Amino acid sequence: MRAIRLPALSIASSFGASAATWVLLQQFAVRGLVAIKFLAIGRMLGPAAIGSVSVALLAVAIAEALSDTGLAQAVIQGEHAPTRSQLGAVWTTLTARGLLISLLLVALAPLLSSQFHLDGSLVLIQLAALLPLLRGLASPTYYVVQRERRFQHIAGVEVAAAFVDCSVGLALAYLGAGAASVLIGLVAGESLKSVLTWATMTPRPPVRPVWSGIGQYVGFSRWIWASSVINLLLNQFDKVVVGKLLGPAQLGGYQMSSRLAQMLLADAAIAMSQYLFPTFAAHHRRDPKAASRLIRVYLMAAAIGLAAFVEVLRLIAEPMFSLILGAAWLPAVPLFRILVVNMAVGALIAVLVSYLRAIGDAKATVHASAIQVVVLLISAPLAVRWWGVTGIAWSMTLGLGCAAAWMLYRTLRARTA
Repeated sequence: MRAIRLPALSIASSFGASAATWVLLQQFAVRGLVAIKFLAIGRMLGPAAIGSVSVALLAVAIAEALSDTGLAQAVIQGEHAPTRSQLGAVWTTLTARGLLISLLLVALAPLLSSQFHLDGSLVLIQLAALLPLLRGLASPTYYVVQRERRFQHIAGVEVAAAFVDCSVGLALAYLGAGAASVLIGLVAGESLKSVLTWATMTPRPPVRPVWSGIGQYVGFSRWIWASSVINLLLNQFDKVVVGKLLGPAQLGGYQMSSRLAQMLLADAAIAMSQYLFPTFAAHHRRDPKAASRLIRVYLMAAAIGLAAFVEVLRLIAEPMFSLILGAAWLPAVPLFRILVVNMAVGALIAVLVSYLRAIGDAKATVHASAIQVVVLLISAPLAVRWWGVTGIAWSMTLGLGCAAAWMLYRTLRARTA
């Protein structure tokens, strides 16, 4: 009788510079630190403070989505690695974008403060305005490191930045800095990350304005920009409605429910997409059939795991909120039970998006987002009328389900083509 020999698992390969292990460790460390920071500060400061911070971060998210260049994804997906001159053009473009966003947010801070009932807390929006500038100043070699799948290096940078963010934020909140402590921590973390991209990653682009060489990335990146603009409506519509109509306290409850569900479900898939996108792209360049087999395995494993985890989270939602956040946050439990379903679908979408972009079908994700917009526009008015804020959550979940179905169809079609 022939013995069945199983392949031995190599510890060295599991912790090689390109191993997925580093993505998982990064996910565990970074998301763990983010969870500690927001949950602890949320318990100390309450829903209103978290809602005020959410408005400032919402303004940044809207501005960044409207101006998304898609250059990061274009560098990773491209057939050839960028030259040093091309990296300089990418850095020039991203720095200019970050500066313009920051100036725009500072100029609009009084208007945003009045529209979202921040009671004159201009400093929150002004602090948040520093984030796009710091991100733009970072070295674009970070995307080359992603392209080359040096996940160990990326993990080191991301964990260091998250640790500084968490430490500074918690210390300032404990000392009485209030809602500003969240944003000051984010600024400190982004500052360190930008410094580390220049200090530890090569080749370094020229630190001078360079515009030539950016043209080859525009064709691919325009689909990323289109997707970002559509996703702006999809990802921020519910928060804008809650913040505008109900104020910071209600937005804080909604945002914390969403963030907690995201931490427990979607963030793992989003972090894994850092590994999956360049990995799928590399497999597709060598053998498209191998890439199609790989996506099938990932989708099956993700679907089974997410379904089981969602059921557990829905069952323990109330005691978990009471234990972690306190009684003040219990009204958000019904929202959380809906949003875990939402985030589970979002996790599957993150895997599908990684594959479709890796094979060059970025427009499929734009089409999926457009489908989601149509579903949202049709269902949201009725859902809000019948169920209020929970109706918004269910409408968003329905739209995500339709988008996921479309991307799954395009993935299977590409696999069988």
